[in-house]
Amino acid sequence: MHFHHPTTLADATQAVAEGATPLAGGTDLMVEVNFRHRRPEHVVGLRKVEELGAWEGNRIGAGVTWRRLEHGGPQALAEAARTVGSPQIRNAGTIGGNVVTASPAGDGLPFLVAVDAKVEVMSAEGGRLVPWDVFFVGVKKTTLAADELVTAIHLPESLPERQAFGKVGVRSAMVIATVGCVVTRTDDGKTTVGLGSVGPTPLRASRAEEMISSVTRPTESDLAEFQKMVSDEARPITDHRSTEEYRRHAVGVLARRLLERCLR
Repeated sequence: MHFHHPTTLADATQAVAEGATPLAGGTDLMVEVNFRHRRPEHVVGLRKVEELGAWEGNRIGAGVTWRRLEHGGPQALAEAARTVGSPQIRNAGTIGGNVVTASPAGDGLPFLVAVDAKVEVMSAEGGRLVPWDVFFVGVKKTTLAADELVTAIHLPESLPERQAFGKVGVRSAMVIATVGCVVTRTDDGKTTVGLGSVGPTPLRASRAEEMISSVTRPTESDLAEFQKMVSDEARPITDHRSTEEYRRHAVGVLARRLLERCLR
């Protein structure tokens, strides 16, 4: 195995263009290597590329770790970061890795969905900004080209005043989400709902958002209808972690509870 340690983004993208496999925190890639699911011949380490670790305003470099996000990120993203693995994992794992892996259970993805984030990607030929709903196309599938590298996440200039993250799993720590959710709400009532682990990609519950955004002071019946609509918009499956029926129920309950937090 050939290992390359570039210090500039130009060198890193050139290595990817030549077929190298990117390695940042390694919390996903190295698991696959250890289980012999992948055997890359050429790896490009990204930790020494300072541009990837840069965090300026609403542009978060792909190399920013969960540890940094849990202490300085937007509220719901920081809440999500605190649930990622162990302290050792949070010290190594990066938001860029979470995005590239594109697991439906990725803890950071519901937040990116809820705020309409964009993914910055670069190749040796140049860069582009990709909306989240164009970037994620299936279970662990994205529109990232073979010669491209995710370099940053772009959040909107203005974020909602109220945000809440939650997830359901088989235990309270170091768990892959059975259901994940982020709810945001602005002072004028506009509400967004990002869902994880209930579809092949992270989802927006757009019909539920539209309904509850039109209500200034939701009543119990409004909250119940919101819960039902979120459940109806989910697209869960049955797998080794949960059943379709449980996921559909749980995501509605979770979204309602997070909305109630935002309404306090």
